[in-house]
Amino acid sequence: MFCGAAAAAAIRHRGGQPRGGSAALRMTVLGHPGSWSCRWLPLLLLLLLGTGRDPGVEGVTHYKAGDPVILYVNKVGPYHNPQETYHYYQLPVCCPEKIRHKSLSLGEVLDGDRMAESLYEIRFRENVEKRILCHMQLSSAQVEQLRQAIEELYYFEFVVDDLPIRGFVGYMEESGFLPHSHKIGLWTHLDFHLEFHGDRIIFANVSVRDVKPHSLDGLRPDEFLGLTHTYSVRWSETSVERRSDRRRGDDGGFFPRTLEIHWLSIINSMVLVFLLVGFVAVILMRVLRNDLARYNLDEETTSGGSGDDFDQGDNGWKIIHTDVFRFPPYRGLLCAVLGVGAQFLALGTGIIVMALLGMFNVHRHGAINSAAILLYALTCCISGYVSSHFYRQIGGERWVWNIILTTSLFSVPFFLTWSVVNSVHWANGSTQALPATTILLLLTVWLLVGFPLTVIGGIFGKNNASPFDAPCRTKNIAREIPPQPWYKSTLIHMTVGGFLPFSAISVELYYIFATVWGREQYTLYGILFFVFAILLSVGACISIALTYFQLSGEDYRWWWRSVLSVGSTGLFIFFYSVFYYARRSNMSGVVQTVEFFGYSLLTGYVFFLMLGTISFFSSLKFIRYIYVNLKMD
Repeated sequence: MFCGAAAAAAIRHRGGQPRGGSAALRMTVLGHPGSWSCRWLPLLLLLLLGTGRDPGVEGVTHYKAGDPVILYVNKVGPYHNPQETYHYYQLPVCCPEKIRHKSLSLGEVLDGDRMAESLYEIRFRENVEKRILCHMQLSSAQVEQLRQAIEELYYFEFVVDDLPIRGFVGYMEESGFLPHSHKIGLWTHLDFHLEFHGDRIIFANVSVRDVKPHSLDGLRPDEFLGLTHTYSVRWSETSVERRSDRRRGDDGGFFPRTLEIHWLSIINSMVLVFLLVGFVAVILMRVLRNDLARYNLDEETTSGGSGDDFDQGDNGWKIIHTDVFRFPPYRGLLCAVLGVGAQFLALGTGIIVMALLGMFNVHRHGAINSAAILLYALTCCISGYVSSHFYRQIGGERWVWNIILTTSLFSVPFFLTWSVVNSVHWANGSTQALPATTILLLLTVWLLVGFPLTVIGGIFGKNNASPFDAPCRTKNIAREIPPQPWYKSTLIHMTVGGFLPFSAISVELYYIFATVWGREQYTLYGILFFVFAILLSVGACISIALTYFQLSGEDYRWWWRSVLSVGSTGLFIFFYSVFYYARRSNMSGVVQTVEFFGYSLLTGYVFFLMLGTISFFSSLKFIRYIYVNLKMD
C-alpha cells in the first residue's frame, strides 16, 4: 500500500479531510491515534516529573542474538528549514497496510516527532544482503511529489533503539551552463550499519555510498514508474561500551558539528564587562564621592538657611531628592514587567544549570522543551510574588488586577504567536503542528499549575510587603524638569543601553541561533552560563551609569527609563534575527518564515523583560545608596 493513500485513509477514518495545496506534502497531520485520550494522566505526570526520553538518551535496550529490532520512521523535511517537517509516510514510499504509531514523550511531540513502525525487518546481530522491502508503481503525480521533495533537499529521519538515523531522500545534480544538465534520482536502496557492544546497540547509521540512484527524469504524464525498494543490514562489534563515549565526528554525523570554544566571543565579552565595571566602580564612584562631599559641605555651611534657599542655589541630582522617589504612572504594568522578568531570569538560570549538570540530551531539543515548560509552570510563583510585593510597596490597591496583568503579560502574546504559527503548520500538514490532545494537556498544566502558583505567589508577596521606606521625603507638588539635551533623551539612552549588552553577546548569539534555527549542536553550556552572567552584569552597569547621567540633569523620571534603556537589548536581538535570516541562513518558505519571525519576536520580548528587570533593580539599589549617604534635614 502506498503511503500517500494510507495517510489519506487515516485522515478520513478520523473524520478529517486532506487539505489542498501543492503536490508535495499538503496533507493534514492530526497527531497520534485515538489512544491519546487514555493517556491524559500519565502525560500530565510525565510533564510535571520531567521524565520522558528522547532519541539518543542512554536508556538502551538489551537484546539477544536474533531478537527483532524495531526501526521507526519519523519525519522528512527541507534540510535548510529545521522547523518545517512532515511525516515520512506523506511521501509515496513503502509503508504497512495499517500505520502504527509509537507512544511519544511530550518533548518529542514538541520537537515535531511522529514515529511509526516501518516494514524494515532487522534482527540483532543478523546481517541482511539486499532484501526487498516492497514493489511500487508510481503515477506521474507521485513522481512529481518526489522530484519536488528532492529538489528542496528533503532528508528523512528514522529511529532505531532511540538512535536517530538520517539521510537524504534522493540525489540531485546540476552541471553545465550551455548545455544545462539537471538530473534527479531517488535512493531505492539503503544500507544500514549498526554497531553493538555485548547485548546493546551503540551506534546506527544509514549509507548510500555504493548505491546508484534511480532516475526520475523523462517520465511521460500518463506513464507509471516501477520501483523496487531494497535494504541491507550490517552488524559490527565495537569496543565502545556507552553511546556517549564515542568521539565526536566518529559517527559520520548527518548534521554538522562545528561548534567549539569560541575564544573571540569570550575575550570580547570579558573586555567589555571589565571596561564597564571599571567605569562604574572607579570613575562613577569618584564622581559620586566628590558630589557627596560637596553637597554635604554645602549643607553644613548653609544649615542656618531655609531648605528652599538651599534648593535654589544648588543643582544636579541632589536638588531632586524630594522627587526622585515619586511613584511612576502605570505602576501596575511596571510591577507586572518586573515580576515576569524575574520569572524568566529564574527560568533561564535553571535551564542552563540543568544543562551543566548533564540533565539534557545535547543532541536533541525535546528534553529542553519539556524542561522549559516544567520550569515555566513552577516559576510562575516568582512572577506573582515579585509583582505583588513591589506593587503593594509602592502603594498599589488593585491587587487582583495586578495578578491578572502579571499572568497575562507573557502568556497572552505567547498564545497569540503560537496560534498563528501552529495554524500555518497545520494548514501545510507539518508535524510541528501540535495535536489537539497535546494542546489541551499544556493548557491544563497552565490552568492547574501555572496560574494557581501565580496567585499563591501574589498572596505571599502582598502579605509580606513592607513599606517602601524611601530615604527622602517626597513633596506633594512635582518639581519642574528643565529642558534636557538631545543626548539625554529616552531614544539615545535606549540605543546606548541596548547596544552595549548586545555587543557583549553578539558573537555567542550567532552560535545560539545556529543551534536553534540551524543544524549545529550546542554543548558549551559552561560558556553559555558565563556569557549569560556577563550579559546581566553589563546590563546592570549600563543602567547605573545612564541613571546617574539622567539624575544629574535634574530628571527624576527614572523608573520607566531604567526599564526601557537596557530592556531595548531585546530590540537589538530581534534586529539581529532579521539579519541572521537574510544573510546567515538558507531558510525559506512560508512555514519556516512565520515560525522564525514569530518566535524571534517572543525571544526579543523575553530579553526585554529580563534585562529591564535587572536594569530597574540595579538603578533602584544605586539610587537608594546615593541618597542614603546624603546628609539632609
